[in-house]
Amino acid sequence: MTEISGRKLEHLSLCAEGDVESRHSTLLEEVALLHDSLPELSQADVDPSVPLFGRTLQAPVVITGMTGGASAAREINRALAGVAQKQGFAFGVGSQRAMLQQAEQAASYEVRDIAPDVLLLANVGAVQARDLDTERVLKLVTRIGADALCVHLNPAQELVQDEGDRDFRGCLEAIARLAREIGVPVVAKETGCGLSPRALARLRAAGVEWVDVSGAGGTTWTGVEALRGSRRQRALGAELREWGIPTAASLVFARRAGLSAIASGGLRGALDVVRALALGAHAGGLALPFLRAFHHGGALAAEELGADLAEGIRAAMLLVGARRVADLPSVPRVIGPRLRAWLEPELAPPGN
Repeated sequence: MTEISGRKLEHLSLCAEGDVESRHSTLLEEVALLHDSLPELSQADVDPSVPLFGRTLQAPVVITGMTGGASAAREINRALAGVAQKQGFAFGVGSQRAMLQQAEQAASYEVRDIAPDVLLLANVGAVQARDLDTERVLKLVTRIGADALCVHLNPAQELVQDEGDRDFRGCLEAIARLAREIGVPVVAKETGCGLSPRALARLRAAGVEWVDVSGAGGTTWTGVEALRGSRRQRALGAELREWGIPTAASLVFARRAGLSAIASGGLRGALDVVRALALGAHAGGLALPFLRAFHHGGALAAEELGADLAEGIRAAMLLVGARRVADLPSVPRVIGPRLRAWLEPELAPPGN
């Protein structure tokens, strides 16, 4: 087993059973949508479908990238891609770095045969994208039949890993190059720490149109790394365990920056998805709930979670009088004080 494959298996085990969720909040609960007792809709009127990257999702949900590069990862990816196919969700694979080192690991990412209709998202790290030419990155996309590419940003996690990257120079230019050259949509995706206004402005200037904010409040990857390594890794991981920008705030920052956004990072049910859509997201992304459902109950439990999620989204839309997803940003809402504090204009640095 390679170092990467071993690490993937450790991550899966820790996320399935360990204490890996943030003790802080996504702040999505600060978005209270007003109940409409007279929606003048039937449930059949409510249409939660959304167009995304040339495909139509039957519900605005992405099962976001988790894993790949190990035999257990293949089983998980194929089961959850099957859920996406059945419910009309999008599906993302985990980092395809293992494919760069071992071609035989491609099988752990291949799901197109059982999910022919899903919007499929490939995945490469920004550091790996920097070190590869566009043709090699495109091969990662085409090998699995993906529709779009997520370039993930995870400097906090890398700094905690003993074996992680330390040099993040050139990543922005790599993303800009891929946005210009690769020929499929590029999504700049954080991994649990959110995206700041400054980072979002730089991504937009680089030609990026889509982000997955993956904010703080869900799985903390600095916390995951703190559970698996050396004394140094445990200490730094504990120090940075709650680092990041809450998902709700990061989502609003993305919309203010003029970027289209997928909202992930701590979404745990239908109401979280609908709140994120009301803040302007095009879809909501979930990972850990699906991983844990599969771990504890197999494919059937993951399928039930998907069905419950789709039904809950439709119900919440009806209860706020939204016939379509595009109506949700206009529904009345109350924003709580903690989220408002994040969204106030930033203070100028001292001396300015």
